Amino acid sequence: MSHRTAVVPEATWVARWAGSLLCLVVAGIHVVDQGGITATRDPSYIGIAYHVLEIAAVVAAVLLLLGLVRLGWLLAVGVALGPLVGYILSRGPGLPDYSDDIGDWTEPLGLVSLAVEGALLLLSVPLFVRSLRPEPRASGNIGD
Repeated sequence: MSHRTAVVPEATWVARWAGSLLCLVVAGIHVVDQGGITATRDPSYIGIAYHVLEIAAVVAAVLLLLGLVRLGWLLAVGVALGPLVGYILSRGPGLPDYSDDIGDWTEPLGLVSLAVEGALLLLSVPLFVRSLRPEPRASGNIGD
């Protein structure tokens, strides 16, 4: 008799929904921060990065909801890590042609963003790693 613990489908479903919602919140925060969906931040590479992040977040959410977990969790990791790195760089040393946020570590929307991205990172990394493991095969033997 095996003592393996099976993954509860409901737990996986809840994690996928939570990941999807966190991705959409990341996208929403960045839409608000840039001034709307059609607005683009200056310099242009920052604005483009915002749009890429927002699209990636929506795609990750859809992938997770469709059950394409390996790609969904991998993209969710990027959706979490990208803005975290951007926050540190923009507030620390600054970015080329972008020094407005240097030293502004306590901006309220930035802190909310960090919390959401941190939660998404903590959720998505272990689930992505788990998605890389091969699925156990059913042996067909009674008691296995």
